[in-house]
Amino acid sequence: MNRCRNPEHPHCTVWVMPGEQLCAHGHAQPASDGAASGSGLPASFAAISALRAQRVPDAAATRTSCGFGRPQLHISGFDPRAAGGRQAIKLELRGMPMDCAAELRMLVRSGLRLREGESYVFQRTSRGDWRPVLLEFSSRGLEHGQYRIDIELHSRHPSLPGAARTWTCSPVILVPRMDASLGEIHQTFLATHKNVRVTADDAGIARVQAPGGGSLDIDVTARDGSIAQLDIRDPRDGGGKVDLGMSTIAWDEDLIEIDVPVQAAGHPCPASTACLVHAEPDSSAQRHLRLFALDECVLGRFEEIDPEADLLLMHYGEHGEERGGLTRRLSGRHALIRQGRHGFEIEDVSRYGLLLDGVWPGKHTPTPLRLGMRIALTASIRGVVELEVSALLPHGVILHRVDAGAQAEAFCILAPDTDPGRRELLAAPRAAGMPLLFHRDAGFWHRDQLTGVETPLSPGASLERLSGMGRQLRFTARPYPELAQEMRAQTLRAGERRRAQPAAWLGS
Repeated sequence: MNRCRNPEHPHCTVWVMPGEQLCAHGHAQPASDGAASGSGLPASFAAISALRAQRVPDAAATRTSCGFGRPQLHISGFDPRAAGGRQAIKLELRGMPMDCAAELRMLVRSGLRLREGESYVFQRTSRGDWRPVLLEFSSRGLEHGQYRIDIELHSRHPSLPGAARTWTCSPVILVPRMDASLGEIHQTFLATHKNVRVTADDAGIARVQAPGGGSLDIDVTARDGSIAQLDIRDPRDGGGKVDLGMSTIAWDEDLIEIDVPVQAAGHPCPASTACLVHAEPDSSAQRHLRLFALDECVLGRFEEIDPEADLLLMHYGEHGEERGGLTRRLSGRHALIRQGRHGFEIEDVSRYGLLLDGVWPGKHTPTPLRLGMRIALTASIRGVVELEVSALLPHGVILHRVDAGAQAEAFCILAPDTDPGRRELLAAPRAAGMPLLFHRDAGFWHRDQLTGVETPLSPGASLERLSGMGRQLRFTARPYPELAQEMRAQTLRAGERRRAQPAAWLGS
């Protein structure tokens, strides 16, 4: 935009739009208006306008509808002046390939407060383009600065699992200070996006006349007692329609496609704890072989309601289990067993202590487990619970009870999602004939040590033909299935008592 350049009226200060033949006062403009003086080159605004005029209309829309071009996420409607309140930005897909699914799942994560959660859906229309999605968020109470929005787009065909595709992008939203004035926000975020800027300083007069239609961004600023007038009406069209839009920011984010790993077939019975129940155990077998596949297995006192431990222990006396008495000498969280750098280790975290081969290792002191090691819980009273490390595996450890509960239970603690490999297994005689079990794909598996055949364990699986398994074994996805049976029995007894008790009106 230039001032009036009529040589006969050098004092005219009216601004003239590029390409106009007359200024607002009717002064004719010279033909060299579009050229820079002394250089013979067109003005920057004229050059930009010429390039825009040479573009093919709706080229971007044509590429999008045909599925060509680079996938992009167009973000529009962002107004930083709404910082601290509720905002909404418009998300549009452009250039997406035609072989993706008709519905794309969008997952959003951000430090901003998202109004509608983290999951959204893009739907393809009958024209081939995509229905836009509005993302609403709030920055109320948040620190000013930059906030990243992590966006993932997932294309999943129900009938073609191998055709899954995923795109990601990470736009950044800038939240200004709460005390920032509108002038600062406008100058920082909005004025830089204008292609026409008019400034009047020191009591000057700026008048802008922009007829001719089309789309134009104009920034008009008047300071120090100046006067700025903006006239966008065209007197020749008799008062047409004028659309005014609030100044917002829009930009494109490139969508980066990432490789989606092929997912293995799921386990028929996902579980991190389970139990092998022997219906008729002999003298060399235990009734329950409890399985745990945890990064850190907590040993502690047996509690029926809200136990603190994973592996629940109780004292066994002459007449069987005792849930009270000496069992109360066990802490809710007594010890931890986990896989360390040099194998599996145990750590005392209790108030009563434990003994390893008769020696207290000290509280919060991890100690490596050894084959044949005796673990006594507690240190103050002998015989409450005594365990022995009967097998050390590359992926786990097996513990047998060596007290009065030896026939009741044994424990197999495995590292989750770890293959046992082909290395030699260290086992005591009492654990030499036990099956080789491991945890993978969120479930428990059995491996035949001779043939290498792997079988997933589930409640409906037939265990008779598996090596090391007896005929009377069954698998359950609960580490303590007897508790569920007790709860059912108590419920039945309570129902029978209610039925046996006569109603109050019958007694009268």
